[in-house]
Amino acid sequence: MAREEKLNTDVSLKDAGFFASVRAAPWLMYGLCLLAVGAGMYFVGVCLSVPRYLLGMEATLRPLAEWLVWYSGAPVFLGLAFALADVLLFFEDKRAPRFYRDDVMKDAKVTVALTAYNDEESIAAAVRDFTTHPRVEKVIVVSNNSSDNTMAEAKDAGAIVFNEQTPGYGACVYRCYKEALAGGEASLIVLCEGDRTFRAADIDKFVAYAPHADIVNGTRIVEMLRARSTQLTTFMFYGNLFVAKLLEAKHLGRSTLTDMGTTYKLVRREALERLMPHLDPSVNLEFNAHFMDVALKQNFSLIECPITFHSRVGVSKGGNVSNRRATKVGLAMMRGVMLGWK
Repeated sequence: MAREEKLNTDVSLKDAGFFASVRAAPWLMYGLCLLAVGAGMYFVGVCLSVPRYLLGMEATLRPLAEWLVWYSGAPVFLGLAFALADVLLFFEDKRAPRFYRDDVMKDAKVTVALTAYNDEESIAAAVRDFTTHPRVEKVIVVSNNSSDNTMAEAKDAGAIVFNEQTPGYGACVYRCYKEALAGGEASLIVLCEGDRTFRAADIDKFVAYAPHADIVNGTRIVEMLRARSTQLTTFMFYGNLFVAKLLEAKHLGRSTLTDMGTTYKLVRREALERLMPHLDPSVNLEFNAHFMDVALKQNFSLIECPITFHSRVGVSKGGNVSNRRATKVGLAMMRGVMLGWK
């Protein structure tokens, strides 16, 4: 009798584990992907009408067009089912079990770490901007094998300078965080770039939001806070928003996200110390998406803060070089979010 009860208990525990894993799956993210696939199939099927009629390819393309339009309903229906299940059935269980957080951070000091690559035109002004902010304890600049005078300009402006020899944006950011943790006692660490697209004045906003979360991510989506002409094109603007919402769907109920590509963010020192072992510095231009994905997976709290965004000084070398480059980076972000970062 006891053995039978034990077997029944084991089965019920397995069932509980199975249903828990079903509830925890990112169904909304899967649903959005399926909806996109269905919409894409329908769009391609309709567009085939152009070569069918204009190029006389009716007999060749009509079966394919009809198949695409007809069967596009399958992923659309399944995507809607997944999305509605997550939003209507599982959402409350997925919401982070937390109370309103408002930690005291009076007179909190900040260490600023700037990434740089051939930024000699802008780095000195960026360093001076941050060093003169009253909350900033020190400014660190990590050059990623710059071939110009970036390091000399940063040092002359008052920064503590390092060179990261491993190429790649992820390696540079990881080194920034490593050096920020190693030096200084500031309780808050700010990551930024040395290209003058961001300004030190927004540190006050970050610190105002910091009592409520482990990580404060700057978002560039507020129209009145963006310069009229920046490297963030309309295509990149909405692409960032789309990928951010994809990550939000993956971690449903844990954060509200609008900007995946921003490089301006604040992290609490103790949170960063625990997060560092989970980050992969080999992830390149999509590292910011990787950082946010890993942070949410590790149950760190993340909140967004609207920041100003300015025209870049010098030539862009990252994901904003062109819409084509941005598309490549965006697809890599989506692949990482959906399939993993290895």
